[in-house]
Amino acid sequence: MNHLPATPILVALVLGGVVLGLGLSWLWRWWRQRRARRRLVHAITSTGFEHLQDVLVPDGSGSTYHVDFLVLTPRGILVVDLRDVAGNVFGGDQMTDWTVMNGASRHTFPNPQGALYDRVAAVKVLAGEVPVEGRIVFTRRAQFPKGLPKWTVPVDALRAEFPPGDRSLFDGVLAGFSGGWAAVRSATSPSALGRPRPL
Repeated sequence: MNHLPATPILVALVLGGVVLGLGLSWLWRWWRQRRARRRLVHAITSTGFEHLQDVLVPDGSGSTYHVDFLVLTPRGILVVDLRDVAGNVFGGDQMTDWTVMNGASRHTFPNPQGALYDRVAAVKVLAGEVPVEGRIVFTRRAQFPKGLPKWTVPVDALRAEFPPGDRSLFDGVLAGFSGGWAAVRSATSPSALGRPRPL
């Protein structure tokens, strides 16, 4: 009586187990990243009553700026430039480039303050009398050992600077800011650029 060799069956079982393990590992990482992203978005958007995410704002010259978040807060409209870098960040108001050091790795990126000023100015044109502020928000992976440059804030400190308003005040806030907020909403369009962009 002929028997099939056990080796091909064993190899198939091992390969199947490896593929299943890799698939489950990928699914777990994907779920954790998705959950972390939701928490990050909530940390930003919970500072206000309404928000827009990943939108294009006209710059007044026929082009547009990508804006990560526009949040209608009790203080007005908050423009959020979200940055995701890992390591120690060394930056300053007068520096052309900021440096990130993570272990042996070192790289630079352009000072984001100028781009933030441009985005805030573009939103101000649309918002009319509604106050507009901007912040460069860094995720938890970044540390600033030499201090935070102007308009820069860690995501965990954003709510302290922009405490969420009482929902019972929403109608009053919206009544005061409704015209400017509506103008901003109608002038924006969806952006294909999703952030935070790793640097």
